[in-house]
Amino acid sequence: MGRKLDTTKVKRGPGRKARKQKGAETELAKTLADGMMIMMTKMIWLMTMEQWRIAVKKRKRRKPTVMARRYGGESHLLLQYGMLFRLLNFVVVFFPKLLPIERAAKKQKKRQAVLAGHDEDGEEEDGSENEKMDVEEEEDTVQANFDEIERFKLPGLAERKKEGLLPLDLQIIHQRIKDNVDVLSHFSEKREEGRERVEYLSLLKSDLCTYYSYNDFLMGKLMELFVHSELIDFLEASEVQRPVTIRTNTLKTRRRDLAQALINRGVNLDPLGKWSKVGLVIFDSSVPIGATPEYLAGHYMLQGASSLLPVMALSPQEGESVLDMSSAPGGKTTYVAQLMRNTGVIVANDASAERLKSVVGNIHRLGVTNTIICNYDGRQFPKVMGGFDRVLLDAPCSGTGVISKDPAVKTSKDESDILRSAHLQKELILAAIDSVNADSKTGGYLVYCTCSIMVEENEWVLDYALKKRNVKLVPTGLDFGKEGFTRFKERRFHPSLRLSRRFYPHSHNMDGFFVAKLKKFSNTIPTAPTQGFFGLSLTHDLISLSLPPTPHRRGKQTSGTKEQSCSRDQTKPTGSQPQQSRTQKRTSYWQEEASRKM
Repeated sequence: MGRKLDTTKVKRGPGRKARKQKGAETELAKTLADGMMIMMTKMIWLMTMEQWRIAVKKRKRRKPTVMARRYGGESHLLLQYGMLFRLLNFVVVFFPKLLPIERAAKKQKKRQAVLAGHDEDGEEEDGSENEKMDVEEEEDTVQANFDEIERFKLPGLAERKKEGLLPLDLQIIHQRIKDNVDVLSHFSEKREEGRERVEYLSLLKSDLCTYYSYNDFLMGKLMELFVHSELIDFLEASEVQRPVTIRTNTLKTRRRDLAQALINRGVNLDPLGKWSKVGLVIFDSSVPIGATPEYLAGHYMLQGASSLLPVMALSPQEGESVLDMSSAPGGKTTYVAQLMRNTGVIVANDASAERLKSVVGNIHRLGVTNTIICNYDGRQFPKVMGGFDRVLLDAPCSGTGVISKDPAVKTSKDESDILRSAHLQKELILAAIDSVNADSKTGGYLVYCTCSIMVEENEWVLDYALKKRNVKLVPTGLDFGKEGFTRFKERRFHPSLRLSRRFYPHSHNMDGFFVAKLKKFSNTIPTAPTQGFFGLSLTHDLISLSLPPTPHRRGKQTSGTKEQSCSRDQTKPTGSQPQQSRTQKRTSYWQEEASRKM
């Protein structure tokens, strides 16, 4: 029959087994949900990376879009797939990261806290205070460790010897250079006790020579020329090639037309700067810049930005006569002809007949018709011809400003090379000044330039020329560049040398260069009496006695009386035979006295 239904009995909740079963099902559902979300996250990430890779592969075959050109090569992909990254961030931030066992442990902690009579809020506050104390202790420890690491210590002799035996680690040397420069910049604060500045400088010089492959002499010169932070910038800039620049030949085309023609051939270019109206800088090109139809037609000349500066400073006028004393390979000569619009006369000279071949080729290609080419030693050029309105002297030098073009300069130059170049430059600048006509109505100017940054080849040479000839320095007309030195170490130069201009690769993104402009105000060559033996001064083959007072045969005589008598002898007419004989007797007497004392 079965049991009767008791309607009065109240139904209670599920039993213990049912509750266990329900808890297990709930926990399983949560676990499965967690696993599914993790799998979805991984799948979304893999899909995103795969789509990124495919899109990049496709984009490489196409031309860059406007957005790519504006914001960078692949920035448009970020915008295209930004929603997927946002979805990933949402999943990571808002999805619970705890595993089931971790959540169970957290619940167990809460139960123990309730049983122990501790409020949960109080426990959180205590925990936050403990965490703050731990963070503060960690910060103090990190700061202390940072201070210990930051303080630079000089390596000892044993460490230096060990470095010489082990293979070079350039990263360690580079870091040591940076630390050493930082100590030298704040020497009183960061120096090691008992250490002198000379020790830090010696280590810095050795490390720089090792890291950048310079010899000791040249590195010492550069350390005298620059402060330490600027020296690192110069050395880094000298390791990188300067941008390729071209000069528009306005005898045949305009810069705007030339730029459009080269852009159509796949050349990426920009104007050189506001200071030049004919220069263009080339960033990249799909065709050789030195073999385009425009180049072969003479529409432009491959020329460094720094070599435009001396011609701009010279500022030749139409109808003038100009001498380029060292003209090869012809970039400056053709630029002068371009500014003169093929009028007047240009004499392009060079001491090397072999290098003059490039001058001939460039002059024909660029359509220059007012230039005469000759092959003479520049030091003897005033004997050949003179009377020029303007002279340009790009003197041979050590090449310390173009190390990026010729890295051999780092190790091949020594003090004898610098002094030999300086001696040649002094001879050339005197010959160039003698070739200028001071009475020219429009000119009378000389521009001296070198591709060196050494003081011995620049300011020292100009200071010598100011003393030997009737010239003065005038502004170059260049509104940028650093002023020349008026004092360097123990040397003191003429104050007007600040009108000269220096250019550096790290400051102006062009080869190291020096430019100065001189104005000749008299064609006469000043002569100074040369001191002979025992104060005998020889001038125009006339011997005048200028000795300290000494006893004379005829009696004692003061030096002033003697000088007056000598001057009277010189001013009297040469036809007076007795006066000449007395002068000869005095001269022979003092020569005998001098030889006897020796």
